[in-house]
Amino acid sequence: MVKKSNRAIVEILIKKGVTFTDPDNVHIDSTVNPDRISGEQTIIYPGCRLYGESTLILRKAKLGFEGPVTVENCQIGPGVQLKGGFFKDAVFLKDASMGSCAHVREGTILEEQAGGAHSVGLKQTILLPFVTLGSLINFCDCLMAGGTSRKNHSEVGSSYIHFNFTPNQDKATASLIGDIPRGVMLNQSPVFLGGQGGLVGPCRLAFGTVAAAGSICRRDELRPGRLIVENTKSNINIPFKTGRYTGINRIVTNNIFYIANLWALMQWYVNIRSLFISNDFPVTLLSGLREKLQMGISERIKRLTVFIQKAGAGKNKESGTACNILSEFEKGFKKTYFYAGDLRIRDSFISAIERVIQLEGTDYIDVIKKIDPLDANNGTLWLQGIIDDIVNDFNLQAFR
Repeated sequence: MVKKSNRAIVEILIKKGVTFTDPDNVHIDSTVNPDRISGEQTIIYPGCRLYGESTLILRKAKLGFEGPVTVENCQIGPGVQLKGGFFKDAVFLKDASMGSCAHVREGTILEEQAGGAHSVGLKQTILLPFVTLGSLINFCDCLMAGGTSRKNHSEVGSSYIHFNFTPNQDKATASLIGDIPRGVMLNQSPVFLGGQGGLVGPCRLAFGTVAAAGSICRRDELRPGRLIVENTKSNINIPFKTGRYTGINRIVTNNIFYIANLWALMQWYVNIRSLFISNDFPVTLLSGLREKLQMGISERIKRLTVFIQKAGAGKNKESGTACNILSEFEKGFKKTYFYAGDLRIRDSFISAIERVIQLEGTDYIDVIKKIDPLDANNGTLWLQGIIDDIVNDFNLQAFR
């Protein structure tokens, strides 16, 4: 197969209807398939670079309005705006957006109308619909849900950091903000994380949590609707030695809850998102979602396995306990890959979704928001059952 030159691909896309404001100042690699780029009101501004055979760009997407954009193997849905920065192995669903100077890496998913302002760094990050990030943010290794619309959304204030690396050089630190079983129903109270603050992973926060500006959250808050104001009132200066592990119980538990939520989201994509296949949500976009989510699941299992191995090599009592569950941990996640929850409840919920689709069409947000509350409760019950069964399979009583 003869590879097309940059100019040849640009010419093909121009004939399809793609707008290049300066076609001589755009690079499209020969690995990019022009058939996967829509010409309908798609705009590519100067300085943009596209790479990768799995790159997908749907109608009305806009790349590079605020600065050059590099895209590598991303799936970009309709109406998405990537205004400037670097984007690799990520998925952006309808009307998602990122401001200039973004740095978005593998395993990241932005669902409908989610987005961030300028200078935002993401990796292995999942934002459910409407979640909004301010500017100057590092928010890697997080899953965040909450909110019911663009006017009532979960938000992270500017200059916020998710701390995802420890002095012991561990990254079993993913944080769960909201959850999947209720978050996907788009009917939960938003979460607000105030600016110039931080979250020390792994952490779990309930829907409705408000963290005051400047607060560093170091503890789980599983009670909904709480205000958190955290600050250090005294100076601490004591000897410290790496290699000692504390809080292992909480770290292992929170990681397994996180992975279980990712698996629940996978089942949502496989069984529910697949009902919405359309021109705006083709099979290729669904495949991108599943691929990136699988990246996230594999990453979290790898990071937690390494943490348990390292903690198990320690001398303290908790380390010994962690070492003892490693074989059970590995067996448990092999089983997880085949688990779809209570099929009776799932199938009933699928039927409810199909009824709404017949009446409303395939716009995902419209359909989910018009589900009967009783049916939504059943959907939550199905997904929560998946999480509960996975967590219980690990016999984590000692880690609670």
